Amino acid sequence: MSPLLESSVELLIFDCDGVLVDSELIANRLLQQGLRELGLSLTLQETMDRFMGKSLASCEAELAQQIGKKIDPAFWQRLRIKTFAAFDSDLKPVPGVENALANLHLPKCVASSGKKLKMRKTLGLTGLLSYFDNNLFSATEVEQGKPAPDLFLYAAEKMNCAPGHCVVIEDSQYGVEAGVNAGMRVLGYCRHSSAELLTQKGAVVFDDMRDLPDLIDALSKPEKEDD
Repeated sequence: MSPLLESSVELLIFDCDGVLVDSELIANRLLQQGLRELGLSLTLQETMDRFMGKSLASCEAELAQQIGKKIDPAFWQRLRIKTFAAFDSDLKPVPGVENALANLHLPKCVASSGKKLKMRKTLGLTGLLSYFDNNLFSATEVEQGKPAPDLFLYAAEKMNCAPGHCVVIEDSQYGVEAGVNAGMRVLGYCRHSSAELLTQKGAVVFDDMRDLPDLIDALSKPEKEDD
């Protein structure tokens, strides 16, 4: 058995969008519509596959390269206003996540590609903010966003936990890569993502948040290898 699998679980690191708050369809539908202004026609699934889990800076760089010029900051400001308005009216917690959080008695934090302002808004709207004691970490605080390990390593350091004792809960391929690159165990929530792809990236996949406490419990009590 590998040392990583034998190590105890001491910290749970949650992604935010799509894992805690059911925001991915809302945000990516509006992004898909906005991209038409830039002359890019993508399906909703293509938009999610390309951009879900990435930081805004990474999205901006990728799109600027594709269209051959820097995107006007006003585009992102308009998109942010529309997205926040949609969150105000439509945002809900991911199904089953509040009960899961109530039954997970380990230290928890959030490590998201989004800004802290966005995390506080979405977690506040859905009644989940209190589960994290304001332990929120953003890709804006590190040099490189996901799939680089920087954000998860930063969160672990701030929470005084060694990477090998952390479990990451993610829903995007980039987030799974980041967790694996950080030397952490990763659970891949595949409700809106490809289970096959998340597995290929190194996650143990699940599609129902009601299963999360049992999955964490299983990681906390690994089976012993036969002598």
